[in-house]
Amino acid sequence: MQITDIIRKKKNGGVLSAEEITFFVDGYTKGEIPDYQASALLMAIWFAGMNKEETSLLTMSYVHSGETIDLSDIPGIKVDKHSTGGVGDKVSLIVLPVVASLGIPVAKLSGRGLGHTGGTVDKLESIPGFCTEMDLDRFKNQVRTHGVAIAGQTGHLTPADKKIYALRDVTETVDSIPLIAASIMSKKLAAGSDAIVLDVKTGEGAFMKSLEESRALAQTMVDIGRHLGKRTVAVLTEMNEPLGREIGNANEVKEAISILRGEKIPGLYEVVVEISAYMAWLGGAAPTQETARPLVEKVLQEGSALKTLKRLIADQGGDANVVEDPDRLPQAANHREVCSDRAGFVQQIIATDIGYAAMHLGAGRQTKEDRLDYAAGIHLNHRVGDRVEKGDVLCTLWYNDADPQESEQLAKAAFVLGDEPAKEKGSILEVVGALS
Repeated sequence: MQITDIIRKKKNGGVLSAEEITFFVDGYTKGEIPDYQASALLMAIWFAGMNKEETSLLTMSYVHSGETIDLSDIPGIKVDKHSTGGVGDKVSLIVLPVVASLGIPVAKLSGRGLGHTGGTVDKLESIPGFCTEMDLDRFKNQVRTHGVAIAGQTGHLTPADKKIYALRDVTETVDSIPLIAASIMSKKLAAGSDAIVLDVKTGEGAFMKSLEESRALAQTMVDIGRHLGKRTVAVLTEMNEPLGREIGNANEVKEAISILRGEKIPGLYEVVVEISAYMAWLGGAAPTQETARPLVEKVLQEGSALKTLKRLIADQGGDANVVEDPDRLPQAANHREVCSDRAGFVQQIIATDIGYAAMHLGAGRQTKEDRLDYAAGIHLNHRVGDRVEKGDVLCTLWYNDADPQESEQLAKAAFVLGDEPAKEKGSILEVVGALS
């Protein structure tokens, strides 16, 4: 078998066999296939696409390239959750304690942020002492004993995906739906859970800009899950404006605690309940997603999920007192108010601009080597639909050593004002796979 034959076959629209896909993935991972040939095949896939069978085979080739986590000795249906990333997305910080409080084991591997989107690991590490690095035995034992653990992604899982993703990043082949789906689902499958709920962010601040793109990605990932025996649901959620009112690591932990205390922050609350209810249903806590919804809301209102978060923080070495006193989280020394130049209604808050504004304050990374300022971030004083007057504070920047000038310009430009009230948009756009 020759890699040139595989490239030619896919270039001409052919369907790759299991043997051909394995040959490519193994050969490139081991360094036997050079970058230029792998790049040619990735570009051929970008143009010709992959069918369901090919995409599933590629996914499993990624999974088999490294270690996998076996959770079968932990009682119960293990349910995992993944977000495709957005601005102000602290949903995992809330959902995982909620679901664990319903008796569903959650073993979550999470990543760090890069660019305008944040990572769950970074947010958790803003809690003093919180450790996301743990060996597999400790990780599984914590899930078995207390029902939930969150750790950073290990380099031993899906090494083929990591190497191929790096090549996609420099060859303009990132935005291929089969390649995106295989990358995401291989990590979920290698992590060993029984069911998966996917939060597919959709809009200007997300990777997938249009509903059509998000729908296609969601369906592809659900198809992979089904094909490989995992119950999978994808919830398409709106990401044209930041989720919630807080952007930045410690800021988002504070907002997560507010939701777990029973506060119903518009947009964020709806997404949390929707994702949690699907996880609760798949985990066997309720016969349907609709009947799971009141269980989720009860857990939020009664505070049991807040207690679960406190125990999770303590289990992983963090200062659990932040739950009662969020001011124990890192605090920024400086703040700057961004004010409106005119009166009007907030028509849009461009999520990407807010994300980059927060990044320039130190809340995110431009490169993987950048150090974070956990206290840096942005508070949105107004949301889409609000009426503002000239001079009103649109948002507040929090920072330590950063120069806030560029962030102020970005943040001000992010608020788009008009003379008419904005049309209300729901946070939940569609659900794919709920009937499976």
